[in-house]
Amino acid sequence: MLILLAFIIVFHITSAALLFISTIDNAWWVGDNFYTDVWRMCLTNTSTCVAITDEFNEYQSIQAVQAAMILSTIFCCVAFLVFLLQLFRLKQGERFVLTSIIQLLSCLCVMIAASIYTDRHEELHQSYGYRMEVSKGQYGYSFVLAWIAFAFTLISGVMYLVLRKRK
Repeated sequence: MLILLAFIIVFHITSAALLFISTIDNAWWVGDNFYTDVWRMCLTNTSTCVAITDEFNEYQSIQAVQAAMILSTIFCCVAFLVFLLQLFRLKQGERFVLTSIIQLLSCLCVMIAASIYTDRHEELHQSYGYRMEVSKGQYGYSFVLAWIAFAFTLISGVMYLVLRKRK
Protein backbone atom coordinates (compact mmCIF):
# COMPACT_ATOMS: atom_id res chain seq x y z
CA MET A 1 0.00 0.00 0.00
CA LEU A 2 2.87 2.33 0.78
CA ILE A 3 4.35 1.74 -2.68
CA LEU A 4 1.02 2.58 -4.31
CA LEU A 5 0.76 5.77 -2.26
CA ALA A 6 4.30 6.78 -3.23
CA PHE A 7 3.51 6.10 -6.90
CA ILE A 8 0.35 8.25 -6.75
CA ILE A 9 2.20 11.13 -5.09
CA VAL A 10 5.09 10.98 -7.59
CA PHE A 11 2.61 10.77 -10.50
CA HIS A 12 0.73 13.83 -9.23
CA ILE A 13 3.91 15.84 -8.66
CA THR A 14 5.06 14.90 -12.17
CA SER A 15 1.75 16.17 -13.56
CA ALA A 16 2.18 19.46 -11.71
CA ALA A 17 5.78 19.80 -12.93
CA LEU A 18 4.69 19.21 -16.52
CA LEU A 19 2.02 21.88 -16.16
CA PHE A 20 4.47 24.38 -14.66
CA ILE A 21 7.05 23.77 -17.40
CA SER A 22 4.56 23.95 -20.25
CA THR A 23 2.99 27.12 -18.86
CA ILE A 24 6.20 28.99 -18.07
CA ASP A 25 8.74 27.83 -20.65
CA ASN A 26 9.05 29.65 -23.96
CA ALA A 27 8.74 26.85 -26.52
CA TRP A 28 5.14 26.44 -27.71
CA TRP A 29 6.07 27.39 -31.28
CA VAL A 30 9.68 27.24 -32.49
CA GLY A 31 11.55 28.01 -35.69
CA ASP A 32 15.12 28.25 -36.90
CA ASN A 33 15.81 31.63 -35.29
CA PHE A 34 12.86 32.26 -32.97
CA TYR A 35 10.77 30.66 -30.26
CA THR A 36 7.45 31.78 -28.90
CA ASP A 37 4.94 30.79 -26.29
CA VAL A 38 1.77 32.26 -24.83
CA TRP A 39 3.66 35.08 -23.11
CA ARG A 40 6.34 36.38 -25.48
CA MET A 41 8.29 35.85 -28.71
CA CYS A 42 12.09 35.71 -28.66
CA LEU A 43 14.71 35.85 -31.39
CA THR A 44 17.55 33.39 -30.87
CA ASN A 45 20.22 35.29 -32.79
CA THR A 46 19.78 38.59 -30.90
CA SER A 47 18.35 37.22 -27.63
CA THR A 48 15.62 39.87 -27.62
CA CYS A 49 12.10 39.11 -26.51
CA VAL A 50 8.83 40.88 -27.23
CA ALA A 51 5.85 40.48 -24.95
CA ILE A 52 2.64 39.41 -26.66
CA THR A 53 0.21 42.30 -26.21
CA ASP A 54 -3.13 43.36 -27.63
CA GLU A 55 -1.46 44.58 -30.84
CA PHE A 56 -1.11 40.93 -31.91
CA ASN A 57 -3.80 39.20 -33.94
CA GLU A 58 -5.92 36.76 -31.96
CA TYR A 59 -4.75 38.23 -28.64
CA GLN A 60 -8.00 37.05 -27.05
CA SER A 61 -7.14 33.48 -28.00
CA ILE A 62 -3.72 33.80 -26.40
CA GLN A 63 -5.33 35.21 -23.26
CA ALA A 64 -7.71 32.24 -23.15
CA VAL A 65 -4.75 29.85 -23.42
CA GLN A 66 -2.90 31.75 -20.69
CA ALA A 67 -5.89 31.68 -18.36
CA ALA A 68 -6.64 28.00 -18.95
CA MET A 69 -3.02 26.95 -18.36
CA ILE A 70 -2.79 28.99 -15.16
CA LEU A 71 -6.09 27.55 -13.93
CA SER A 72 -4.93 24.05 -14.78
CA THR A 73 -1.74 24.48 -12.78
CA ILE A 74 -3.64 25.94 -9.83
CA PHE A 75 -6.23 23.14 -9.90
CA CYS A 76 -3.48 20.51 -9.99
CA CYS A 77 -1.72 22.00 -6.97
CA VAL A 78 -4.99 22.38 -5.06
CA ALA A 79 -5.90 18.76 -5.89
CA PHE A 80 -2.60 17.62 -4.40
CA LEU A 81 -3.25 19.53 -1.18
CA VAL A 82 -6.82 18.20 -1.01
CA PHE A 83 -5.47 14.67 -1.53
CA LEU A 84 -3.08 15.08 1.38
CA LEU A 85 -5.89 16.41 3.56
CA GLN A 86 -8.24 13.63 2.53
CA LEU A 87 -5.52 11.08 3.17
CA PHE A 88 -5.72 11.92 6.87
CA ARG A 89 -9.41 12.88 7.10
CA LEU A 90 -11.31 10.26 5.10
CA LYS A 91 -12.73 7.22 6.81
CA GLN A 92 -11.53 3.80 5.75
CA GLY A 93 -13.19 2.62 2.53
CA GLU A 94 -14.20 6.07 1.22
CA ARG A 95 -13.15 7.37 -2.18
CA PHE A 96 -11.10 10.48 -3.01
CA VAL A 97 -13.95 12.06 -5.00
CA LEU A 98 -13.15 15.72 -4.26
CA THR A 99 -9.51 15.24 -5.27
CA SER A 100 -10.65 13.49 -8.43
CA ILE A 101 -13.06 16.29 -9.38
CA ILE A 102 -10.41 18.98 -8.90
CA GLN A 103 -7.83 16.97 -10.86
CA LEU A 104 -10.32 16.39 -13.69
CA LEU A 105 -10.96 20.16 -13.76
CA SER A 106 -7.22 20.61 -14.18
CA CYS A 107 -7.35 18.09 -17.02
CA LEU A 108 -10.21 19.97 -18.65
CA CYS A 109 -8.39 23.31 -18.43
CA VAL A 110 -5.16 22.04 -19.99
CA MET A 111 -7.16 20.34 -22.74
CA ILE A 112 -8.99 23.60 -23.48
CA ALA A 113 -5.73 25.56 -23.58
CA ALA A 114 -3.92 23.13 -25.87
CA SER A 115 -6.99 22.77 -28.10
CA ILE A 116 -7.37 26.52 -28.53
CA TYR A 117 -3.69 26.84 -29.38
CA THR A 118 -3.92 23.94 -31.82
CA ASP A 119 -6.96 25.41 -33.54
CA ARG A 120 -5.80 29.03 -33.68
CA HIS A 121 -2.04 28.64 -34.26
CA GLU A 122 -2.18 29.72 -37.91
CA GLU A 123 -3.97 32.96 -37.08
CA LEU A 124 -1.83 33.51 -33.99
CA HIS A 125 1.42 33.45 -35.92
CA GLN A 126 0.38 35.69 -38.81
CA SER A 127 0.28 38.82 -36.67
CA TYR A 128 1.91 42.09 -37.66
CA GLY A 129 3.13 42.45 -34.07
CA TYR A 130 5.92 39.95 -34.67
CA ARG A 131 9.21 41.38 -35.88
CA MET A 132 9.77 38.51 -38.27
CA GLU A 133 7.96 35.70 -40.06
CA VAL A 134 6.98 33.13 -37.43
CA SER A 135 4.35 31.19 -39.38
CA LYS A 136 6.98 28.78 -40.71
CA GLY A 137 7.67 27.25 -37.31
CA GLN A 138 6.55 24.05 -35.67
CA TYR A 139 5.14 23.01 -32.33
CA GLY A 140 7.72 23.09 -29.55
CA TYR A 141 8.27 20.87 -26.57
CA SER A 142 6.18 23.02 -24.20
CA PHE A 143 3.16 22.41 -26.39
CA VAL A 144 3.87 18.67 -26.38
CA LEU A 145 4.33 18.75 -22.59
CA ALA A 146 0.93 20.41 -22.27
CA TRP A 147 -0.69 17.47 -24.08
CA ILE A 148 1.29 14.99 -21.98
CA ALA A 149 0.15 16.86 -18.86
CA PHE A 150 -3.42 16.47 -20.14
CA ALA A 151 -2.97 12.70 -20.26
CA PHE A 152 -1.30 12.60 -16.84
CA THR A 153 -4.00 14.69 -15.16
CA LEU A 154 -6.72 12.61 -16.79
CA ILE A 155 -5.14 9.37 -15.61
CA SER A 156 -4.58 10.67 -12.10
CA GLY A 157 -8.13 12.09 -11.93
CA VAL A 158 -9.58 8.69 -12.83
CA MET A 159 -7.12 7.00 -10.48
CA TYR A 160 -8.34 9.15 -7.56
CA LEU A 161 -11.93 8.33 -8.46
CA VAL A 162 -11.27 4.58 -8.30
CA LEU A 163 -8.95 4.72 -5.28
CA ARG A 164 -10.32 3.88 -1.83
CA LYS A 165 -8.67 4.72 1.45
CA ARG A 166 -7.21 1.73 3.23
CA LYS A 167 -5.31 1.25 6.47
